[in-house]
Amino acid sequence: MSAAAAVMTEPIPEASPLSTTTIAGALYLTSMLTGGGAALIRWRLFLSGDAAVTATNILAHQPLFWMVLAADLISALCFVAVTLLFYEMFKPVSKRLSWFAAFLSLIGCAIVAFACLFHIAALVVLRGAQYLNILAVVPLRTVALMCLKLQAQAYNAGLVFFGLYCLLIGYLIFKSTFLPRILSVLMVIAGLSWLTVLSPPIAKYLWPYIAAPGLIGEATLTLWLLVIGVNVHRWNEQASAAGSSR
Repeated sequence: MSAAAAVMTEPIPEASPLSTTTIAGALYLTSMLTGGGAALIRWRLFLSGDAAVTATNILAHQPLFWMVLAADLISALCFVAVTLLFYEMFKPVSKRLSWFAAFLSLIGCAIVAFACLFHIAALVVLRGAQYLNILAVVPLRTVALMCLKLQAQAYNAGLVFFGLYCLLIGYLIFKSTFLPRILSVLMVIAGLSWLTVLSPPIAKYLWPYIAAPGLIGEATLTLWLLVIGVNVHRWNEQASAAGSSR
């Protein structure tokens, strides 16, 4: 057997849990920064209750409008990757529960991606009206504002799934032996804060303060994964125990 053939037949070593958590932490941080930045810009510029002001802001900041769209998509794609890495990370704790958590998260990511269509629709309506020189037609500006409001409602629906995902991740951390349980408490609090969108009056009254617990919980987990990571020895022990129990 040649040396090249021997190399090809050797098993490819699996990525270590520590490197997996570092990558997951980096992607989680990217998702939070891009998604949070997009939400902040949208909140400050595009979600005025005045259709005329909203239309003016969009047309005056079109490059920024496209950047917000790109940031939303990058955030969703990064979180898809985080979801898959977390599935592998917590599979030794409970494969079924880890799979169910991943399923909920992927639904939330799909909703966010779908909501981007409303973002595009708002600009298409206004650009078409501008091109046809009928921008002053009130119903068209109202349609654009409605598209952005529908996008916001879709995001709220996605937050429900992300809230449930945070609750399940919190439980998996609690049942794990390789992460501190304080992270479990913080992720449960984060999940509960995102689930306040189930009651729009409460969410509107408490916003943006209700977002603080969610951001603190997720940011703490992210920084822990980046700086410290999991206890590799305990992760291997739990993975071996899960494998032997099958």
